[in-house]
Amino acid sequence: MSEGYHVDTGAKLRRMADQIAKNFSALGHENAVLATADHINLYWDPRMKAGIFADDHAALSDIARLAIEHLQAGHNPPPQTRASEFNTAHELGHSDAG
Repeated sequence: MSEGYHVDTGAKLRRMADQIAKNFSALGHENAVLATADHINLYWDPRMKAGIFADDHAALSDIARLAIEHLQAGHNPPPQTRASEFNTAHELGHSDAG
């Protein structure tokens, strides 16, 4: 890295949280908040969570902000609806793959 190079970690974490929230927005506001919180809780490492907790929440989208505040308050979100439920042998209807 060159001297003077600076990565704004807060901006990266905000962008990631907002992207997750945007992906879940089709679930409806309340479900999107919980799904975003669940995703961050499951997949972000403790340093990432600490970074977003310490960051400016006002800069986040509404869904991401509420998800972060939910986690920061110590609430464990319910498991989110998984993207795919796979069929058992000879069963139809759960997967969009053939």
